[in-house]
Amino acid sequence: MNAFRDPFLADVAGKVDAGERLSFDEGVRLFETGDLVGLGRLADDVRRRRHGSATYFNVNRHLNYTNVCYWDCTFCSFYRKKDSPEAYTHSIDDCLARARAAAAQGATELHIVGGLHPKLPIEYYEDLLRTLKRELPHVHLKAFTMVEIDHLKRMFHVSHEEIIERLKTAGLDSCPGGGAEIFDETVRKEVCRHKCGSNTWLAVTEKVHNAGLRSNATMLYGHIERPEHRVDHMIRLRDLQDRTGGFQCFIPLAFWPKETELAHLPGPSGIDSLRTIAVSRLMLDNFDHIKAYWVMLGRSLAQIALHYGANDLDGTIIEGGELVSTYSADGKDEATLSRVELVRMIRDAGLEPVERDTLYNPIHPIPDGAAASSEANL
Repeated sequence: MNAFRDPFLADVAGKVDAGERLSFDEGVRLFETGDLVGLGRLADDVRRRRHGSATYFNVNRHLNYTNVCYWDCTFCSFYRKKDSPEAYTHSIDDCLARARAAAAQGATELHIVGGLHPKLPIEYYEDLLRTLKRELPHVHLKAFTMVEIDHLKRMFHVSHEEIIERLKTAGLDSCPGGGAEIFDETVRKEVCRHKCGSNTWLAVTEKVHNAGLRSNATMLYGHIERPEHRVDHMIRLRDLQDRTGGFQCFIPLAFWPKETELAHLPGPSGIDSLRTIAVSRLMLDNFDHIKAYWVMLGRSLAQIALHYGANDLDGTIIEGGELVSTYSADGKDEATLSRVELVRMIRDAGLEPVERDTLYNPIHPIPDGAAASSEANL
């Protein structure tokens, strides 16, 4: 490998080549290096050793069953109080209709999350999963964050384990990674003061994994947290992955301040986002997949992130009008891409697109020239 402008990166490269784990202090120093290109090259080298040029995406649909939430996280523009004229809670039939429309467009995954509704009975959640699984058995149900599971546990006065088992019996296939935000409790008091604490989030995740379900993990960055908080977050995830092996993917989520109580903040720069992707790849040595979530990064920056350690772009996110993030970082109103557009994005980045299912099994081989095919509406 060519010389780095920052000698520290050469030391890190030696440890990475030897298969040695990076420490907390080394993680913080990676965030401080002025050699962004060298950092990216090092992360890209690790990514290519593990995945070659393969870059994953899927055809998926976000389904948010309610935006009613009794908490008030300062970073969130999604939630509404139950008496708001913009509040909604979809019936099971409404959710099924949206899911059928997505399946007809080729979706293999439903990403199902919502607000913490103070009145919905546990049977609603079970009936939702049971109905979707019965009517669309081929569609993977990735549903309910650890925060939602903890909410159900507290609402219905049963254990986390019982909630997880009931949801799994009803049709739950895996869980998304939302709600982690930043694990540092001082920061959490400022951005999500009522949400379950970091230890609870990690404990519920471990119980989900022990129940035989996989999940993702997220980190919300670019608000009031500092690099040391990000590194602490990654190490705590890494430690849990050592115990369970249940995480599939790590998803750094760029904070978008628009229409939140933190709207006075600028949000992360493109440089900061690339740095965060690269450090994630180097610190999370036991995570197979790092996602460049194109909705929050924007299409162009997400392409660049594929050369800074990321190997997944998320999916098409078939639009339904009620995304938790009802924007994309490109400044467009619709946060959706066609399958052809995703294939083209990956190929234009000099990489090989691989359509996957939720569990990262490759599906639908993509022939050369597919980006110019007639699948423009998928």
